[in-house]
Amino acid sequence: MEVTVYNLAGEDTGRKITLDDSVFNIENPNDHAIYLDVKRYLAHQRQGTHKAKERGEVAYSTRKIKRQKGTGTARAGSIKSPVFVGGGRIFGPRPRKYKIKLNKKVKQLARKSALTYKLKDNQLKVVEDFTLETPKTKKILEIISNLNADKKSTFVLPIPDANVVLSARNIPKVNVELASNLNTYKILNANTLILTEKSVNIIEDILKND
Repeated sequence: MEVTVYNLAGEDTGRKITLDDSVFNIENPNDHAIYLDVKRYLAHQRQGTHKAKERGEVAYSTRKIKRQKGTGTARAGSIKSPVFVGGGRIFGPRPRKYKIKLNKKVKQLARKSALTYKLKDNQLKVVEDFTLETPKTKKILEIISNLNADKKSTFVLPIPDANVVLSARNIPKVNVELASNLNTYKILNANTLILTEKSVNIIEDILKND
């Protein structure tokens, strides 16, 4: 499928770039694969360091707090018991890993499906390759405005560019990603996906060869 290549002024350069249909326009986008891959990504963001003290970890005396019989209430052997205020917690959270294993083919399908949806919804734009000589937030805002892109946009670059990153980092909801690091969540999280020409080639090479 051919799409227009724009310059940073938002003008049609007169050139077209052919997007590989096996990557950007697959026949049957798989919603469930997208769900699984997004779930996997978000799960991997969790630290899993939560911890609550249980009965054996609470710093209290171990003496028997009252006599066994004759009190008219239930027997109690320790102030650490979870039934008392300040006692240990029953089945409290423990440190754990939230990682989810997902097959490579499923992750590949999820990314292709997400890119297909972006293209069909006209939320994907291709611009000519560019760099910024100095960090300038105003320049990124101008590019977004010229392209009629949504304020929640993601720029996809072929190689790291410190000036572009510094220019975009103070703008809420605007992100800069490397084509090699682009995943399903980052694709869907942007209302407009702005790809450079070289980024398109990198994405196609990765997803065709996976």
